[in-house]
Amino acid sequence: MSKYKRVLLKLSGEALAGDKGTGFDEATCIKVAEQVKKLTEDGIQVAIVTGGGNFWRGRTSETIDRTKADQIGMMATVMNCIYMSEICRSVGLMTQVLTPFSCGSFTKLFSKDRVNKYLGKGMVVFFAGGTGHPYFSTDTATALRAIEIDADIILAAKSIDGVYDSDPAVNPDAKKYDSMQMADIVDNKLGVVDLAAAVLCLENKMPMLIFGLNEENSIANAVAGKSNGTIITVD
Repeated sequence: MSKYKRVLLKLSGEALAGDKGTGFDEATCIKVAEQVKKLTEDGIQVAIVTGGGNFWRGRTSETIDRTKADQIGMMATVMNCIYMSEICRSVGLMTQVLTPFSCGSFTKLFSKDRVNKYLGKGMVVFFAGGTGHPYFSTDTATALRAIEIDADIILAAKSIDGVYDSDPAVNPDAKKYDSMQMADIVDNKLGVVDLAAAVLCLENKMPMLIFGLNEENSIANAVAGKSNGTIITVD
């Protein structure tokens, strides 16, 4: 029995790409959709934010204006959300993609009322386009949306299975943290998540679990409290 009733799942773009590094690894995305379907069948309301790192990052180019670069990044998250929305529909879920700006008939504009209506119907809601403003990462958009919709927790699914004291790809003796305080991330500027996102979570008491997407049943385990990831507390 999950202690969560409403969760916000953050899928990094790199995690969606799987071993390919860019674009989509469809097998990985289908596994995500199947786990999300199980959550909704258990009565858990699921909203999802995707990153855009499998296509673009705001600092990818050193030539173009940062504002324009970030706008490209926002559009990358729209592509990711539309794709993941369709993958979720392929396994039998009802979905809706919401954005903070108009995308014609592709998406609907974000509002909390819409979110509550869709989640109340058992639909999976995707938040695309970040905050709609440059200089804010998808970490910050995730924190903002989680707080706005009164989620119980942020589940951050990444290509790495938690927070380490150093890069485990470089240091084989890197130590993984089972838990840490959001206040420590803010005070020491640890860079585990974007600083603005960490401050938002701290001030609004929004906990976060960082875990590896590629582990078997990782999302279901995260909701069930069986994750091997790192829980970031806000008490």
